[in-house]
Amino acid sequence: MPTLNKLRSGSADTTTPSALRRLRVVLTVFFALDGFIFAGWVVRIPAIKEQTGASSSALGLALLGVSVGAVVTMVFTGRLCRRFGSHPVTVVCAVLLSLSVALPPLTHSAMALAAVLLVFGAAYGGINVAFNSAAVDLVAALRRPIMPSFHAAFSLGGMVGAGLGGLIAGSLSPTTHLLGLTLIGLLVTAVAGPALLRLAPPAAPTGQPDKATGPRRLDSRTRRLVLIFGFIALCTAFGEGALADWGALHLEQDLNAHPGLAAAGYSAFALAMTLGRLSGTTLLERLGQTPIIVAGGATAAAGMLLGALAPTVWLALAGFLVTGLGLANLFPVAVERAGALAGPSGVATASTLGYGGMLLGPPAIGFMADWFTLPVALTSVAVLAGVAGVIGYATRR
Repeated sequence: MPTLNKLRSGSADTTTPSALRRLRVVLTVFFALDGFIFAGWVVRIPAIKEQTGASSSALGLALLGVSVGAVVTMVFTGRLCRRFGSHPVTVVCAVLLSLSVALPPLTHSAMALAAVLLVFGAAYGGINVAFNSAAVDLVAALRRPIMPSFHAAFSLGGMVGAGLGGLIAGSLSPTTHLLGLTLIGLLVTAVAGPALLRLAPPAAPTGQPDKATGPRRLDSRTRRLVLIFGFIALCTAFGEGALADWGALHLEQDLNAHPGLAAAGYSAFALAMTLGRLSGTTLLERLGQTPIIVAGGATAAAGMLLGALAPTVWLALAGFLVTGLGLANLFPVAVERAGALAGPSGVATASTLGYGGMLLGPPAIGFMADWFTLPVALTSVAVLAGVAGVIGYATRR
């Protein structure tokens, strides 16, 4: 199978340790780029909301465009990866993501914003399925739980993107800022894309299902467990999406924070996520998966209650930090457990549910904010984090 992949793609062999290391570095760059562009967009949501004159519920519906575009694309991206390879699909989606992030500032109504966010969401969903598929191949080849390191790169990119956005929020318009993200994204893809295309996906180790023959058939109990771990991923990714899209608005609108300081809220959350995921492989090897899920869920629940209900900006920022530490490794662990049960099909199911939670969370928060208040709506993140911890303990065997 490696020979066939090599002949079809014209890519270099990835069976040597040095080639696997190069592949890990290049994939890490794309994870970081995805986080950087996504964070650059989310910190400008308050400005886009003001520009379009949208209410919280109208903004929530517009943000649903990201969800719809991503979910529709996720359904087809797996097929595209099987036909063309996960590496070419990653590169193409990176180009589309870089181009589409410049579109939201050009809109002046919630309906127009929703339309362009469909395009942005399609690119975002496609690249996440593609590079996670590529990462799964590499994790299997290395036989080490390194998935948290890739998600750490996403969080690091988000931290940098949010931090940069906070610094320039008061001096650059959203149009100039997001056009700059387009140029950076295209430049990074121009450098990293050819390197990724030169490397073929590594072959599955002995004993794992070959992609050519498809995933093995699963019994009903295993399918239910895969869905359960996918639900854990959904619960935790819901919080990541909610803080990305509504964290800055909460600090600015409810706690009267300066726009630059409000943007630092997601940066603080992303920093905590990055630190937690950088230590994820070591923690998993020493403590095991169940303690990570249980402790992480409880920590995130407590942190989000503080972040949502704190009376001051600095306490809310502390809550965002604690939430990030708690959520950091829950998504990678849930995906890994699903993969251990069902191979690549389990990873795909859990990842899709997880990213669905990340993308569907923001519009849900928007509706709850209109029904109640934004701080009360954000406590739903704490509830779902606690549920994830309970489920993790209940399925420990």
